[in-house]
Amino acid sequence: MNALRRHYPEYLMEAAGLGIFMISASVVTALLEHPASPLRQTIADPLLRRCIIGVAMGLTAIAIIYSPWGKQSGAHINPVVTLTFFHLGKIKPWDAFFYIVAQFVGGLLGVWLVAVVSRDAIADPAVNYIVTVPGTAGAGIAFIAEAIISFGIMLTILFVSNTPKLARYTGLFAGLLVATYITVEAPLSGMSMNPARTLASAIPAQNWTAIWVYFIAPLLGMLLASELYVRLKGRNAVRCAKLHHHNHKRCIFRCGYRKQ
Repeated sequence: MNALRRHYPEYLMEAAGLGIFMISASVVTALLEHPASPLRQTIADPLLRRCIIGVAMGLTAIAIIYSPWGKQSGAHINPVVTLTFFHLGKIKPWDAFFYIVAQFVGGLLGVWLVAVVSRDAIADPAVNYIVTVPGTAGAGIAFIAEAIISFGIMLTILFVSNTPKLARYTGLFAGLLVATYITVEAPLSGMSMNPARTLASAIPAQNWTAIWVYFIAPLLGMLLASELYVRLKGRNAVRCAKLHHHNHKRCIFRCGYRKQ
């Protein structure tokens, strides 16, 4: 339990990070999709509504990554990101475990808080706790789509964060992909890439439709991306597990920057 005693601030920051992301996603989606919302009544085009949601969530992701908490914890806010960096040897086992627990708890608390404050407005079927389920093309297509977008964002993170001239822009690249994925890919799977995000919605919605997709496909996609990066650049090319390392916050990871 030494890790818990020493690194609990980072664990709480990870919980808060995904909690904030889920609060933002719930509020923005309710504003744009709830039948009683003036925005929903004004903006009839579902593609335009998804685009607005995408921009809002992309900006939310960027804000979390560059926030003081995000700079310290690394802003994974996703168990699959944590597991991928663990696979790459950048996170110690207990830190990975507590990060993942914190992410699941934080995501669920975020949705629960919005449900309480909004008096269950996000329970409306049009919002349905922003649950992620396969689109009309089915679970197979959703699985492929989730694997592809997860592969894409992790490969981007690895290349950008480990390229000195680009590293400071990792959060911007990640946010841009989140915005694009929500706009374009959401009809196929709901756009998750994150089992903690999916479970945070599935529990209050009591909707477990093809939930295995959102646990397996993102992990497969990100692990494949990490293997491709290692084959192209070498394992030592991965410097740290932080998405934004160029700051003065402490780093609890197996960090290559400390060897400089």
